[in-house]
Amino acid sequence: MGFGEKILKGIERIKGKLIVSFILWLILVIVFVAPLANAIHEGLEVGTLAMGEDKSWEALLRGLGNYLVHPLVATGQALSGETDGQFWGVLWKFSLVYLAAVSIGIGKALPKHEYDGIENGSSDWCTNGEEYKTLSNKKGIILAEKEYLPVDKRGNVNVLVVGRIWCW
Repeated sequence: MGFGEKILKGIERIKGKLIVSFILWLILVIVFVAPLANAIHEGLEVGTLAMGEDKSWEALLRGLGNYLVHPLVATGQALSGETDGQFWGVLWKFSLVYLAAVSIGIGKALPKHEYDGIENGSSDWCTNGEEYKTLSNKKGIILAEKEYLPVDKRGNVNVLVVGRIWCW
């Protein structure tokens, strides 16, 4: 399995989460990024107009409070170009950080090996109920997810367990 196939499998596995993360990005842009950009613009405007007095922080925080209460107004002003490009500067920086976080999530969701989600045992070899002549699908010693070795049958009921022990 190549790296491209792993990425496609990972994206297929988290397709719903990608949609949710896009919707969350859009909400965060409307609710936080646009008000922040407008508040920065107001703070810079007041800072350049106030001769000798530094009122820019006060204007920034007051504007941020006002725009957080009315995020759609802030988004409308930001998209209409009233912020002199502050919105686009804040947006690409926020999007870059958000994309990095989503990329880490995709990396965690990638399959760890080639046989992820595939039954690796011999229980796949039997067809048409053939396995239930020997095995049970109800109770007994667990061999696989839906395969049991009944302990009340005649003959050999020995089981060889091959595996490894994980120690942390």
